[in-house]
Amino acid sequence: MPIRKSSDIPSSEITDEKLYLHRREFIQTALGAAAGLLVGGATIQAASTPVAPTLPKLDGVRKGAFGTSEQQTPYEDITTYNNFYEFGTDKSDPSHNAGTLRPKPWTVKVDGEVNKPADYGLEDLIKPFALEERVYRLRCVEGWSMVIPWVGFPLGDLLKRFEPTSKAKFVEFTTLFDLAQMPGQRSGVLRWPYVEGLRLDEAMHPLAILAVGLYGRVLPNQDGAPLRLVVPWKYGFKSIKSIVRIRLVEKEPLTAWNRESPSEYGFYSNVNPEVDHPRWSQATERRLGEFFKRKTLKFNGYGDQVAGLYAGMDLRKNF
Repeated sequence: MPIRKSSDIPSSEITDEKLYLHRREFIQTALGAAAGLLVGGATIQAASTPVAPTLPKLDGVRKGAFGTSEQQTPYEDITTYNNFYEFGTDKSDPSHNAGTLRPKPWTVKVDGEVNKPADYGLEDLIKPFALEERVYRLRCVEGWSMVIPWVGFPLGDLLKRFEPTSKAKFVEFTTLFDLAQMPGQRSGVLRWPYVEGLRLDEAMHPLAILAVGLYGRVLPNQDGAPLRLVVPWKYGFKSIKSIVRIRLVEKEPLTAWNRESPSEYGFYSNVNPEVDHPRWSQATERRLGEFFKRKTLKFNGYGDQVAGLYAGMDLRKNF
């Protein structure tokens, strides 16, 4: 049998460290053993028990109308297993390095095809909205997934406040660019700042939210503080973090990963098990904390709500 060099193995076939550590947790649970166990000297808690956060609680959070009743991913995993290249490319880098980010004070510029452009302080931006908890699945393009109790408000309600003009067809979002606060931006892995975008009708869909917290508490830096997008039917990289600009535009914006590798990362990037990434299948995924893979759901399981947005579109061409 031929033996491949490590450099020849695609990233999709490499078991992530966090998943590797959780393999014994899965086996122990299946055998009905105790919730906590020692792996390499570190205690892994039961998947149903969030680690007590240190960030402040958010007041007045109500249960949202949308979400899933699936078991939620532990707070510890959500906050230590992240893609946030502004703080490093390893999954553990953001939790180690994001302390340099200063989420207060924070300003968001709103401009482009709107009748009410302005620079908004974060508090003024979110003040008119009731905060909701939305338990959404998150599916990463790399093949892993989580279930996260976000706290936020509908993106569409915010956009209406700015009065989009008739020329507005897309929404462009931009992440903070600051080498001191985001040391990973010194690398050449992407052309900074990070930019993402949605078609306007996608952005107006009630499932799309701007998140300011998770597990009822203030959003941690490594998860996109103080303001991030959450679009649950798309791959995770579409849900841009640490937003400083929202611009409504007439033409499709050039987004960070689509610019970097257009054959691998399309503008739409809807979760679709029928359309593989050029280097790996998207038919299955591994939920963080689980041992076995599960089938990936089209639109991440939100097809009943969002499939109509793409009626008549070729989803292989518009991937």
